[in-house]
Amino acid sequence: MMNLIFIFLSGVAPSQISNAVDITIDRNGVLLNGRFYFSDEIQDLPTAILLQGFPGNEIDVLGIGSKLSKAGINAMTFNYSGTYKSQGEFNWENTQKDIQAAFEFIYESENIRKFKIDTNRIYLGGYSYGGGMALTYAANHPEIKAVFSIAGTDHGEFMKEYNRNFEMQKMMDDIFAGLNTPAGPVKFAKGGTPKEITEMKIIDLNPTFHLRKSASLLAQKDILLIGGWEDNKVSIDHMILPFYRALKNEKANKVKIVAFQDDHTFQNSREEVAKTITVWIKTASERDFR
Repeated sequence: MMNLIFIFLSGVAPSQISNAVDITIDRNGVLLNGRFYFSDEIQDLPTAILLQGFPGNEIDVLGIGSKLSKAGINAMTFNYSGTYKSQGEFNWENTQKDIQAAFEFIYESENIRKFKIDTNRIYLGGYSYGGGMALTYAANHPEIKAVFSIAGTDHGEFMKEYNRNFEMQKMMDDIFAGLNTPAGPVKFAKGGTPKEITEMKIIDLNPTFHLRKSASLLAQKDILLIGGWEDNKVSIDHMILPFYRALKNEKANKVKIVAFQDDHTFQNSREEVAKTITVWIKTASERDFR
């Protein structure tokens, strides 16, 4: 049985965080809580928008934001609409709007000055749910040139398994029910749960949530895919390699896979994951990023 759960909390303890400030992203009046990890470098810096898993946490993503800032790369993360203390309601469509609002925050002149942002070097990436959402956003936005995904969910494949596998369906329905407010950290909008995603045919309405079918829209981008050999939730065999092959079939020549001997939490390899992303970002100019 393919186990495709994509819900994990991860982060670092507050005492480990340096050079971080809380931020608020305004999505047309919906206020999203976030955190900006900045570097002490003098020159303008590359900046990564780092998307949480689902439902994520209120600190960092696998500790990567803090590690990137220490390596001279700005990193910004935030809680999706309807999660934790962010306003609004959660569903896939709102997540895509949240990402757009994050880009608008990055390009505000005040933030460019405050955080020393090099607007020619903006990167989009995410973990698990966020990895899949980053790739979907990039598929719909030709201006996004580079994107990275850490154990990113192919939501089209996830929903295929959900609809096929009744044991998984019951398990996921129970998990999502437990996440719902007031007991849980998520306030769902219509279309926010797997059951409603199926009923509303959301992937039919927006097929870019199915990454393999979006390969032609992503093939010319610079893409880094990170996976774990022991990950049985977003597995290399069922999720990452088939997507990679779909990209290669579309003549992608700037896609790279890096795999670690770890599970979905990357608990034993977070330093290496952060270093991999750091090197990928810092060598972007050599790959004709723009």
